[in-house]
Amino acid sequence: MAASGLPFDDIRELIAAMPGPDMAAANTVRARDANLTKPAGSLGRMEEIAEWLAAWQGKAPPRVDRPLVCVFAGNHGVVAQGVSAYPQTVTRQMLENFAAGGAAINQICAAYDLGFKVFDLALDLPTGDFTQTDALDERACVATMAFGMEALVGGTDLLCLGEMGIGNTTSAAAIYAALYGGDAAHWCGRGTGLDDAGLGRKVAAVEAGLALHRAHLKDPLEVLRRLGGREVAAICGAIIAARLQRIPVILDGYVVTAAAAILHAIEPSTIDHCIAGHLSAEGAHADVLARLGKVPLLALDMRLGEGTGAALAAGLVKAAAAVHSGMATFEQAQVARKDDGAIRH
Repeated sequence: MAASGLPFDDIRELIAAMPGPDMAAANTVRARDANLTKPAGSLGRMEEIAEWLAAWQGKAPPRVDRPLVCVFAGNHGVVAQGVSAYPQTVTRQMLENFAAGGAAINQICAAYDLGFKVFDLALDLPTGDFTQTDALDERACVATMAFGMEALVGGTDLLCLGEMGIGNTTSAAAIYAALYGGDAAHWCGRGTGLDDAGLGRKVAAVEAGLALHRAHLKDPLEVLRRLGGREVAAICGAIIAARLQRIPVILDGYVVTAAAAILHAIEPSTIDHCIAGHLSAEGAHADVLARLGKVPLLALDMRLGEGTGAALAAGLVKAAAAVHSGMATFEQAQVARKDDGAIRH
């Protein structure tokens, strides 16, 4: 695409500059795995996770010493359409709860020794109501993506992405409907606990947004700014920055995956360094993950958000790295191999 001088061009250039996987590191992990004291393939996806970590960290053996959960919080103008069971003030109240250590994500981070940061994305300035206007203009959208990129400063080696924002499952549903088509109702779940009337309003809002912006929805970045939220834009930026810094990413649920879907629609390989932490009970998350080619690590019927599914999955990823680097080889443990029964020294 020819440069136009518009802010989205900077994002496209960053995506084009993304590094690929370090296959030498992945192959080193695979070779070591073949010599560990276990039957080949017996740890299933745990072995795949170790290779994935090495490929995107660019080192073998992979390590997870400074995992970080980043939760981005934003407010949405579409809440005016009655699409949430909770008032918009709950977004800030939940940020205060995070700060006090009283949320579910606080407990999971403590249990798994994960760092935790929360980012307030202009909560007092909700995005535009996408049933009436654009959620964000191009410059504001890119500025928010840049903010998400800067959130990674500090040397983390595994990034877990989460969100908080009353109304943001409506925004996510609109993004999916714009990217993939189909009935709006297919993409709309009950969010924070909508009744049937509320779910009807949510579907109507998504349909109205699609109708208003229909002429501009072939470009995924236009989908983001017209139908998305600040937290979705910031998560897009964080995913890009993580790739540029060789940091593997764990995606949380329905809203976080909407950011990944935007990037995947631009270029599918942009989210190869991302793994799906869990299958959310919200909306059509299973459909989305299938389209993205992501098999979730967990399926616990969760739909809380806050990065909780990604944080729980981080425990598995940490374990995969520890198992790979800490297990003894057949030679080290003097355990007989299956191939010839010999004791290796």
